[in-house]
Amino acid sequence: MINSEDILSKLEKRLGAVGTGVKKEHVGTVISNNDGVITADGLARVQMGEMVEFTMGERGVVLNLSEDSVSISLLEGGTNIREGDKVKSTGKLLSIDAGEDLLGRVIDTIGNPLDGRPKIKKGKPMPLEKIAAGVIERQPVDTPLKTGIKAIDAMIPIGRGQRQLIIGDRGLGKTAIAVDTIINQKRKVKGKKRVICIYAAIGQKQSTVSQVVDKLKAEKALDYTIVVVAGASDPASMQYLAPYAAVSIGEYFMEKGEDVLIVYDDLTKHAWAYRQLSLVLKRPAGREAYPGDIFYLHSRLLERAVRLNDKNGGGSITALPIIETQASDISAYIPTNVISITDGQIYLQPDLFNLGIRPAINPGNSVSRVGGAAQTKAIKSVSGKLRLELAQYNSLAAFAQFGSELDESTTKQLERGKRSVEILKQPQYSPLPESLEIVSIWSVTNGFLDEIPVEEVGRFEAELHEYVKTHAGKLIEKLDTGDKPDEKTLGELEKIVSEFKKGFK
Repeated sequence: MINSEDILSKLEKRLGAVGTGVKKEHVGTVISNNDGVITADGLARVQMGEMVEFTMGERGVVLNLSEDSVSISLLEGGTNIREGDKVKSTGKLLSIDAGEDLLGRVIDTIGNPLDGRPKIKKGKPMPLEKIAAGVIERQPVDTPLKTGIKAIDAMIPIGRGQRQLIIGDRGLGKTAIAVDTIINQKRKVKGKKRVICIYAAIGQKQSTVSQVVDKLKAEKALDYTIVVVAGASDPASMQYLAPYAAVSIGEYFMEKGEDVLIVYDDLTKHAWAYRQLSLVLKRPAGREAYPGDIFYLHSRLLERAVRLNDKNGGGSITALPIIETQASDISAYIPTNVISITDGQIYLQPDLFNLGIRPAINPGNSVSRVGGAAQTKAIKSVSGKLRLELAQYNSLAAFAQFGSELDESTTKQLERGKRSVEILKQPQYSPLPESLEIVSIWSVTNGFLDEIPVEEVGRFEAELHEYVKTHAGKLIEKLDTGDKPDEKTLGELEKIVSEFKKGFK
């Protein structure tokens, strides 16, 4: 026989366990799904840039607010979303989880791993959109960020916290410069913090990104690098958000006092993705069909590159945006926009590339607005003469083409210029330490290569580096300190280069 008291006590327990709190959800209804953009109504309290969730768990971000509806751009999936489906607001702005676990990983715009390795642990949520640090929180850029590329470190130096544009036509080696700079960061500089690198691939083919990742892995540079990928086949919204995801991760490390280098490869495709998104969102088109806020798109991204003062942790973000030009037209809409935002540009020229000058950097059109402040005293002491000699050579070479008779000093200048151009050639994926850059530049500007045939300059340099490393270890250490070389050091350098030259065949 069932005891009625037992039944009553069980019912009391169950009723006591039922929560009486009212749960409120802000839910809307899908009106239409066109080209990955969802129009929904009923989300009156949703805000711009907020994450929303659909019935089947798909996620989107609010990119347009109008009087009676909102436009949502899908981040993943979403082909099955139909008119009448429910969509709810999350109350959270779009963010990405950032943490130490991201180092060495390849992820997408929202933090999902793409490298087939275990799931990434939850980190600190970092908002994708954030107002850049103000003037009061910043300090001047005066610490070098070494690229290991002679032409850049000597003539167009980059400092930690700078925004340096790499610009040029397709296939001239823009990505190669950025990848070399990342590889060079594995070289520890005495008294300087490590540099964490983030490579944001925007609209690139998967095969291209895979090659970059493989190279970083082979050079043991992936350990301190995070690769954020929004490929050519990904939705336009993912490509649009990719650089913001990269800089948000960078800000996580910067807030901890770390130095970060971010490569945006490339912002031309980023602008294309935003144009596509804007046209689908029915925003009015302006010049070249780009929306009116295309300048703001890149300025709010690149303004987040900063060197914070010691009171705010002293961290920094250095940005290397890449822009692809069409037929070397640097006066086009997007290139001029980004040139005006950045602190200088490295301009790659097709003519130089075709002549076999690699990297094909045009020192006349390239500039660093930070300049000597981002150089050590050591490299500054030898690089001034080089830039002057190259400028003189370029102007004289134009006259020499006409075959007129040249006086002895002009001929000498032309020959020196040819060797200066030759010494600045550098194979891909072989960044140099500052000490060897100084040895090369000092040797050419002080006339030690004047008698060496132009075609032998490359071999002379490679063998000279090996000789100096083997026979003058202490000299290399002195040059690596970054201090201006004194008379004694220059005397040692002259002696070792002269010794090597006598034995060079």
